[in-house]
Amino acid sequence: MKMVLKSFLVGLALVAAPATLAQPVTPAVTENAAPAPEAAAPAATKTEAAAPAVAAPAALAPSATVGQPVPKGLGIQPQVTAIGRDAVWMHDALLMPIITVISLFVLALLFWASFRYRRKANPVASKTSHNTFIEVVWTLVPVLILLVISVPSIRLLAAQYKPVGKDAVTIKAIGNQWYWSYEYSDNGGFEVTANMLPDAEAKKRGEPRLLATDNRMVIPVNTPIRLLVTSNDVIHAWMIPAFWAQMDAVPGRINETSFTVEKTGVYYGQCNQICGARHGYMPIAVEVVSKEAYEQWVLSKGGTVGGPKAPVIPAANKS
Repeated sequence: MKMVLKSFLVGLALVAAPATLAQPVTPAVTENAAPAPEAAAPAATKTEAAAPAVAAPAALAPSATVGQPVPKGLGIQPQVTAIGRDAVWMHDALLMPIITVISLFVLALLFWASFRYRRKANPVASKTSHNTFIEVVWTLVPVLILLVISVPSIRLLAAQYKPVGKDAVTIKAIGNQWYWSYEYSDNGGFEVTANMLPDAEAKKRGEPRLLATDNRMVIPVNTPIRLLVTSNDVIHAWMIPAFWAQMDAVPGRINETSFTVEKTGVYYGQCNQICGARHGYMPIAVEVVSKEAYEQWVLSKGGTVGGPKAPVIPAANKS
């Protein structure tokens, strides 16, 4: 019986021997042993693949006469968009002369009627109650004036809402109580939040009081901008006078406007909808830079350049 059991154990050992010999021999690794060259390679590769941080370009200094209110200023701010220049021309060369002529004409009529038909000079009042010629004139002349105004007015309105092309940069402006945030949809979707600077900090940076922000909305010059405007709480309005751009920010809805700025610089605006207790402390600061500086700024924020554009939502689906 012992011989049979011994033979069985010897046979089992012989069967298991090939499998044991096929196992790779793992060398023992002591605690202080240096890692093998193969183990250190992935770490070196990871270090080489890490891209260096991109520094943001130097911020532009604002101009005292462009892009912000000036002391004792009466006219419209200098415009840096084609639409803005057309609007200023319509205001200065068309509307103001027409308004001035009408106002002076009506004032002259009032003085003439007061003098000509006063009681002393005209003791017996006229009983005339109808004059066909005068009624035709005061009906046709206003119609002709409105026709003259309507042509450039409709053209300007159509230009303000003309869709931009595929080369436009899409940015989403989101109104909050009481600050703005900007989402760069075409550059990786990163977001920048802009709060108003305290008076002391704004003065230190050489920026206007109540208009400067800690972070600016940065856009490239001579590039169409598609601005999608919405709100997270109440109705706000995104408005930059120097761009001739204004759009309401309505909760649950996306409104769109567009503009192309032709001059680098810093431009200021404000929310011009009464949106709550701190409505007057919700400024907008836009920095317009060269395309190279814009790409550098995007990379410094962790965004991407040269990638696919964000899909454009048809107007009918914006809600």
